Amino acid sequence: MTDTPARLLKLLSLLQTPREWPGGELAERLDVSPRTVRRDIDRLRELGYPVEASRGSLGGYRLVAGAAMPPLVLDDEEAVAIAVGLRAGAGHAIEGVDEASVRALAKLEQVLPSRLRHRVSALQNATVPLTRGDGATIDPQTLTTLASAATGQELLRFSYRSGDGTETKRQVEPCRLVSTGRRWYLVAYDLLREDWRTFRVDRVSEPYATGARFTPRPLPVEGGGGAEPEDAARYFARSMAGRQPELRLDVRFRAPAEFVAARLPSTLGVPEPEPGSGPDGEDGCRLRSSSTDSLEWVALRLALVDCEFAVQGPPQLVAYLEGLGARLTRAASPGEGPGNGPEDGLGD
Repeated sequence: MTDTPARLLKLLSLLQTPREWPGGELAERLDVSPRTVRRDIDRLRELGYPVEASRGSLGGYRLVAGAAMPPLVLDDEEAVAIAVGLRAGAGHAIEGVDEASVRALAKLEQVLPSRLRHRVSALQNATVPLTRGDGATIDPQTLTTLASAATGQELLRFSYRSGDGTETKRQVEPCRLVSTGRRWYLVAYDLLREDWRTFRVDRVSEPYATGARFTPRPLPVEGGGGAEPEDAARYFARSMAGRQPELRLDVRFRAPAEFVAARLPSTLGVPEPEPGSGPDGEDGCRLRSSSTDSLEWVALRLALVDCEFAVQGPPQLVAYLEGLGARLTRAASPGEGPGNGPEDGLGD
């Protein structure tokens, strides 16, 4: 292999597999002399790749962790696997899969050859994901289009469906994507309305990056004035707080704080330990926080913690749980729930 750039890429691809390569085997794979392999290793080190060499008859070369993340070289199968994995995570607003993963997916899909992009789409379309069911499913292509436009500072057009079903056309300056753990939102400046807006991404359709560039505007946040992730998060939190009444939660759990925290979404807050607070002296914990999520969703998430708990407030959550508990009790009692009598057409 006489083409030096191509040879370096081939060498880098080999070194990125988790094993140590003897110099003779690398020379044979690349069809060059061991001396050329040594020179190529030095070139990779100059480019920032931390290649470690070990001496002796069993010695060789391997790529180790360095101070910074060097560019990766992926073969076809690896690129498809990573793209499919990122798409699966990005399509559902799973807690912990945030804007960074969508940016990574956007970068990867931008450089994927068409043959690999087709394979990724085919795998995605043939896969049925099993998710928690408490978040909206989103087309990953929509996410990557929005992320690319925001990163590239390109004007964006799309159709948007409001909560009452009204369809409108929007042209915006995209700023940031925000993940709440259940849903994705786009923070953007709406050119027609001449104001900042937040858009639920599952209500966005036909997104199109126009290619026209814009100069980012400062977000209207106290003490901010920039377009950094923390500014977008603060603007989003303020925007959501004005849309839905805030629930001030006060809940006691008959379980250790670590147990409850592992089963509660972080957006609901962190429970504080209350040693010996249970009726038999066992450890418990207390959650005191605020939430702008729906009453129904909060009730469901509390029930899914799978331990005894008591809601001290707010009153509307207490009332909702009482009604929900009664319905569940009837559902678990044969002959007492709706649709179980002969008058419903289900008898003999």
